[in-house]
Amino acid sequence: MVSSRGILQFSFFTLSIAQSYPTSTLQWGPCNATEVPSDVPVQCSTLLVPLDYTEPNSGETLQLDLVKVLSPTQPSKGSILFNFGGPGGTARNEIGVNPTAEELLALTGRQFDLVAFDPRGTSGSRIPIACVDNQFDAWSYLLDSTPTNRSEVDLGDKWARGAMIGEACLQTQSKIGSLISSAFTARDMMSVVDALGEDGMLRYWGFSYGTTLGATIAAMFPDRIDKMILDGVQNPHEYYHAQADLQEWTDSDKEFSAIFTGCVAARENCALAKGNNKTADELEQAVWDLLDTVKYHPIPVGPSYMMDYSNLKGIIVQFLYNSAGWPVLATILNDLLTGQLDTLPTILTALFPTTNITDIFAQIAEPLALAGIHCSDNMVRTEKFEDFLPAVQTMYNTSKIMGDALVFLYSTCAQWKIEPKERYTGDFNVKTKNPVLFIGNSHDGLTPLVSAKNVSATFEGSVVLEAEGYGHTSLAAPSACTLKITSAYFANGTLPPEGTVCELDAPLYSGLDWIDVINKFYGNGTATAKRDISALPRLLGGPLKPHFIH
Repeated sequence: MVSSRGILQFSFFTLSIAQSYPTSTLQWGPCNATEVPSDVPVQCSTLLVPLDYTEPNSGETLQLDLVKVLSPTQPSKGSILFNFGGPGGTARNEIGVNPTAEELLALTGRQFDLVAFDPRGTSGSRIPIACVDNQFDAWSYLLDSTPTNRSEVDLGDKWARGAMIGEACLQTQSKIGSLISSAFTARDMMSVVDALGEDGMLRYWGFSYGTTLGATIAAMFPDRIDKMILDGVQNPHEYYHAQADLQEWTDSDKEFSAIFTGCVAARENCALAKGNNKTADELEQAVWDLLDTVKYHPIPVGPSYMMDYSNLKGIIVQFLYNSAGWPVLATILNDLLTGQLDTLPTILTALFPTTNITDIFAQIAEPLALAGIHCSDNMVRTEKFEDFLPAVQTMYNTSKIMGDALVFLYSTCAQWKIEPKERYTGDFNVKTKNPVLFIGNSHDGLTPLVSAKNVSATFEGSVVLEAEGYGHTSLAAPSACTLKITSAYFANGTLPPEGTVCELDAPLYSGLDWIDVINKFYGNGTATAKRDISALPRLLGGPLKPHFIH
């Protein structure tokens, strides 16, 4: 392993070379509404950066397409860069759309511009990784991106599929695949900071995988960190050095159980418990039994939806992202349990539009980007299936609801064949110029609070803010306390006292949301968009979503 000092020396050396590339002052103008949908004022620009930071004399460049959400207060106090996670997720189609835009503006004090771009390898970037070029292979890949416990033979199938994807990407994407690592994206971030022409310091908010990207940036460029929030923290040590992200699923079953305890506590607002005296344990067991039943006897729902094990688990996993959707999930589960399926197709159509043959490549873009970036970053390769099984068993033992969900990804990474031009190989014992704020939810089934605490322990001077909330990142935990802390942090660097816990201001199944918190804090009319069923399709998705075929 290369020492952190060696990595930092190389980082600054390479950055100085990158600055010799021709760059221009960013020219902001109107956005293409098709590529950059927005409900708030936005502007767009482009920036040329080195395609390959390790070959400064090649002359090849990559165009970054930037979007900026304008602060309601102008002139703004500067720019905050964002990454929404994945890896493989895009940003330009998210950052300006409500409710996310209104929430991020509020959480940053409504005084900063919000800037984002689609990272290398993602579908919105100029170099998406697209290993599959025909519909047969695309459909095969999509239909194999499923939980492994759907059948007794599925685990071996995933291992074989991982080998096939690894080989396909090597044959078709060997150059692009070597240029999409998090280390290169970190350098892109700093190139944007330079081009913004502000103070040369990074202000950043990363969610989920965006916390690993942020930790990587901080380790590579510690003296250029002004403010950094890492929210919904992934363990970067495992991300780079383990066979799977094992710690991620620590609180998954705890959050899953909270769906039912919260339901019983608000019985009149939850379809599963309304009109009966069932306990939370009984409701949870009924859903586990349902998952087992549909594994062997799928339930047809209208002409377009087949509720089998993979799709039902996929739906449940999607709702672990944000508890605002739990009333809808409760209705779906209740309809399936009671056999009252008349209105269920309408709900499913609103949430998960069916996939048709014309958009199959769009459907696999994010899972492929996830594999391309994560597998490039990860250092562990496994030749034999039997040597991979202990990691799978650890995931199964860690979480019943999530343990089998991403085995298809780790099977691919274990057999990945493209080496990146640069991979961050240092540690995360970091002293940034200004301290980092970590945020972890008490019930986050995708990135547990323990990860925030573990990573913070190696970042000198950092603090962990615990949000008493259910779902993934602070965006799933509406709280005036969180809003006050994050806006103060960006305004003047104020950190909360160690051990601070922000209470949830939107109780489960209450119908309250960030809009209520924001309007109470800033004044009525500040926010207008709720995270109701009409907004849920923007909040759900990614590689774990169910695939309904039409």
